[in-house]
Amino acid sequence: MQVIKNIIFDFGGVLVGLDRERCIGAFARIGAGAVAGYVDECRQEDLFHDLEVGNTDVAGFCEAVRRACPGCTASDEAVCDAWNALLTGIPRDRLDKLAELRGDYRLVLLSNTNPIHWRKAVADYFTSAGLSVGDYFERTFLSYEMHLLKPGEEIFRRVLADSGMAAGETLFIDDSAANCAAARRLGITAMHAGKGGEWIDLL
Repeated sequence: MQVIKNIIFDFGGVLVGLDRERCIGAFARIGAGAVAGYVDECRQEDLFHDLEVGNTDVAGFCEAVRRACPGCTASDEAVCDAWNALLTGIPRDRLDKLAELRGDYRLVLLSNTNPIHWRKAVADYFTSAGLSVGDYFERTFLSYEMHLLKPGEEIFRRVLADSGMAAGETLFIDDSAANCAAARRLGITAMHAGKGGEWIDLL
């Protein structure tokens, strides 16, 4: 950490908690159980991929859910609520640690995410300790805005170039081994935090 000046944080699993079973149940309750396999396996395919990489908007995603699930007549709001059931919030100790680290390091967020989850997080989770996303992170890099996904190396190159960060001075924290491997190939130090908030103790 003596050479580290910048820290890139993942969002899902590292900051925000995830509950797949709750999300699967929520989809089933609105008659959209046919999409449960995508949630259970975290598959970046088809309608979920298109939303996450920015190839469709929220309305298009909700319509795709209804098309994939014959008999589902849920409103867009109900579909979004079901998809947001995956998120369980950001524990206070993680937010406090981010605020502490911001005093000594440049912090940015890099996430494979979608506008449904991100709007929920901005409105309800990051503000729970009285601060905003901008108080924690200098920049946010979101897959649906960049039209790129981890573990593709191009998304890491874009983050480094756009933020002016040097790879050798940067730590990347993610719960995916594949994402960490991609970062390391570019000279970024990577920490595989596979158990949620374990990065607090590791740091």
